[in-house]
Amino acid sequence: MALLFHFMGVNPAELRVIEVGSAVFWRGTLALVIGSFMIFANVYVTQPLLPMIANEFAISPLQASGSFTITTLTLGISLLFYGPISDALGRKGIMVMTMVGITLTTFCLSLVQSYESLLALRALQGFFLAGLPAIAVAYLGDEYTPEALLVAVGLYISGNTLGGIGGRLIGGFVGEWLGRSATFAVMSAISLMCLLAFFFLLPKSQHFEPKPLRVGHILNNMKSHLQNRRLLTCYLIGGFSFFIFINQYSYVTFVLEAEPYNLTAKYVGLLFLTYLSGTLGSAISGKLAKRWSQPNIMVLGTCIFMFGSLVTLGNSLLAIIVGLLINSFGFFLCHSTASGFVSRNAKHAKASASSLYLVFYYLGASLGGFYLDPFWQANGWTGVVLGSWIVLGAVVLAGVSLVLDNKKTLSLNVSH
Repeated sequence: MALLFHFMGVNPAELRVIEVGSAVFWRGTLALVIGSFMIFANVYVTQPLLPMIANEFAISPLQASGSFTITTLTLGISLLFYGPISDALGRKGIMVMTMVGITLTTFCLSLVQSYESLLALRALQGFFLAGLPAIAVAYLGDEYTPEALLVAVGLYISGNTLGGIGGRLIGGFVGEWLGRSATFAVMSAISLMCLLAFFFLLPKSQHFEPKPLRVGHILNNMKSHLQNRRLLTCYLIGGFSFFIFINQYSYVTFVLEAEPYNLTAKYVGLLFLTYLSGTLGSAISGKLAKRWSQPNIMVLGTCIFMFGSLVTLGNSLLAIIVGLLINSFGFFLCHSTASGFVSRNAKHAKASASSLYLVFYYLGASLGGFYLDPFWQANGWTGVVLGSWIVLGAVVLAGVSLVLDNKKTLSLNVSH
């Protein structure tokens, strides 16, 4: 048999489900981390460029921010498309094609001369950016053992945090040095290198089973996932956690630009280095989930997030930075665990299930600012923390419900 595989050019190890710690495990996981970095660096690269975009095109700050929000909007909507498509047509090929689209649109962004063109390209880019996030965890669910899945999802999501940090730093420092057009040119070169590494490192799918692409079937899958109480609860946990996390950063920038801190925009941008603790939280989530159940880890992460929010109420810059480091660790510990929980508990159409999780996730990011604004207007940052605690308390209760459900399921299995 080994001789037959040799003549076929097939590595027998890759026909087996991928085990944690194997060479193919590290190849595949590294590929997805690199892809994740590429995606989120492109999402966030425009954030520090917004004042530059406003000045260059003589538009308002609100209009300039549209170059960021239009991308997250089309990204969120497109997630619903890629999951079902990949359930029918496969995983790796679609991820690679969308990464090609990202690289090309980023390069085109370096050439645009009007805000309308920039906005249109960022909207198109959001469509391509959804491809890998919608499919990656489903690919892991197909190819990795449950234990390997836990570890790989945590490492994959650490790439999200590195991409978020890297994109903002590239945008801020390259933008200030070389300007807006050059920033996109540099980002397109980085994207091309990530694309090539991803293509050569990621193993081909060996255990993917295609499903017929029928609209009615797709809608039934979505309905089935939303009727699955465990999955829906996890969707709400991820959505409401990001609802608070990403929008806390928006409001704290106003705090730090005002008295007594008076930080300039460059130094406020460096605040996103606190995401590095989230990289650690994501990376260790799989190891923790091998000792405790995933719902327990979600509750733990949210409680850490709540504690960090309290720490930011200290009257010093150090207290705010430490609090945000704690927040990031707790949030990404919860988020990476929730992502793995969805793939592990979806009994069919795993990519569709993962896509729905991310739809809730990005909808949370879009709506959280509206919720926190009355708290900000009423009592500043203290009000934001109060509003955060209300939502995060509900997230803890949702996590506890999954913990109890998990214990009930285990006891039933033991009794049988």
